[in-house]
Amino acid sequence: MSALEDDWRTDLDEIDAALVDEYQSGFPVVERPFRVVGDDLGISEAEALERVRRLRERGIFRRFGAVLNPPVIGSSTLAAVSAPDERFDEVAEIINGYRQVNHNYRRDHEWNMWFVVTAASRDKRDAILAEIEERTGLSVLDLPMLTDYYIDLEFPVVNDDAFARESVAATDASATRISEEAVGDLSELEANLLVEIQDGFPLSARPYADVAAAIDADTAEVIDAVERLLADGCIKRIGCVVNHVVTGFDANCMVVWDVPDDELDERGQSAGELPYVTLCYHRPRRPEQDWEYNLFTMIHGRESDAVDAKVDELAAEHLPFEHERLYSTETLKQTGARYDELVSAGSE
Repeated sequence: MSALEDDWRTDLDEIDAALVDEYQSGFPVVERPFRVVGDDLGISEAEALERVRRLRERGIFRRFGAVLNPPVIGSSTLAAVSAPDERFDEVAEIINGYRQVNHNYRRDHEWNMWFVVTAASRDKRDAILAEIEERTGLSVLDLPMLTDYYIDLEFPVVNDDAFARESVAATDASATRISEEAVGDLSELEANLLVEIQDGFPLSARPYADVAAAIDADTAEVIDAVERLLADGCIKRIGCVVNHVVTGFDANCMVVWDVPDDELDERGQSAGELPYVTLCYHRPRRPEQDWEYNLFTMIHGRESDAVDAKVDELAAEHLPFEHERLYSTETLKQTGARYDELVSAGSE
């Protein structure tokens, strides 16, 4: 752990640690949120704001603001291609060129490039996948989320834990069906708001007022809309979004499982409640493309050996089925999902 101790945690005090570990969600939805946070931590509003700015500048926070929920707002899918080594960079450039592609990772597998497409509608999403196939000449493995058992990348990082959520109690999981036809059903104000905040809130004493000014709305209207979008699940949480790679959690493994269909919900909820599982969801099999896996889990860790040990435990005690481990070996693109099309679904 010397690299961690010598790097990102240098000069962090107890207040910084609290901001990193305790304010990844639940940031106050009030006109002056940093005043409330400062009061909670025993510091001034100005100091609370400055500390978050500094942690953002150091790369410990990716951004400050809302974590949006793509499958609820629009139509989202996880996709993959098998890119030949000699064409890998070319294919990545084509795929990353789409603004609707917000994540793209190289993984150690025959299907070696995995990316997420989020669009305003299923038709638009599917058209992008078809265009990628045409431009690259490669078959696309299309795996939309069908059931969410547990998805939460909020976990403490100011520690020596070997894997995510090691020091966190078990969680509640449930089977939430995801519609591929989701379009958000947003008002004009809500759509404008999501577009404005998709890259984060302004780091200012009155972030909601600044957002309101940018979209020509009243501050009270924006605060009400944010609270409504939180309640509806369009916004998952509001807080400081941690950069897990910077904080040492870079041994991240996506494990895919061939679970009997009649056991899927039971097994998915059981796995989702394990503290070391950060993501657990159901995606379709694609037997015509030799893809027989229907349950996906993610485990984030600082050491690959520790992550492998947890996968071994998962397989032995909870998911005794055929599985494969797909470690991410390179980040090709990582941004927030783009929601510009929500205002005008047909715009380009």
